[in-house]
Amino acid sequence: MLSVNQFRSNLKQYVDQAIDTHEPLQVDRKNGESFVVMSLEDYEREQETLYVLSNSSLMGQIQKSLQTYGKGKGYTPTQDELGFD
Repeated sequence: MLSVNQFRSNLKQYVDQAIDTHEPLQVDRKNGESFVVMSLEDYEREQETLYVLSNSSLMGQIQKSLQTYGKGKGYTPTQDELGFD
């Protein structure tokens, strides 16, 4: 956590850090409100994860796939599908 003043004083450094380390930064304001700084790539990944987790149909497909994989009965792609010659 860092203060808005620390963030403002070293804006470029903190933005570069968030992008390079893929670690979101929490910035706290004096009034108690906070915000997070993260790279666009990380934000988009988070949004995709939230979409998948909130989609019951997709979660059902994942669960079914894990069950068949655990039983050794999952789909096995051909060499062509894997891109091997």
